[in-house]
Amino acid sequence: MENNSEVRKPSLNIVLVEPEIPQNTGNIARTCAATGASLHLVEPMGFKVDDAKLKRAGLDYWYLLDITYYKSLDDFFEKNSGPFFYFSTKAQNIYSDIEYPDGAYLVFGKETKGLPEELLHNNPSSCVRIPMINDARSLNLSNSVAIGVYEVLRQWNFPELKCKGQLTKYDW
Repeated sequence: MENNSEVRKPSLNIVLVEPEIPQNTGNIARTCAATGASLHLVEPMGFKVDDAKLKRAGLDYWYLLDITYYKSLDDFFEKNSGPFFYFSTKAQNIYSDIEYPDGAYLVFGKETKGLPEELLHNNPSSCVRIPMINDARSLNLSNSVAIGVYEVLRQWNFPELKCKGQLTKYDW
């Protein structure tokens, strides 16, 4: 008997709330495209979507990207139900101690201010941080997103990702 049920790849969502630096958003777009994660951009943004720096940072991966735009954080929450995980230097939980379910939204704030403190205060168990030394203020936004994305994908055993490379000049 043939099994016609399709195995669905889990979905991962990356949310940038009011991103300010086009190169960061372009790098994050490339990470999302390369991993199959969906990108959600919450306005206002510190650049226009047609910004050359944004496009250059994303290179030629734009056709692989699933991207959605929102007019505000309220608009985003009206259209999405989570589960949400808020990445912040102000969080008490370590990002790698969380089990991320299918459909998870990893939410990141703007480069200069992070996420609104009220949002963090109202969701303490869903707030996570990337550990760093006391004197470090924060990591680069695109680096933080990459750390979060790959932790989730590691937990999910890298679904549908190519996990082995091949040399082009030498035979094994």
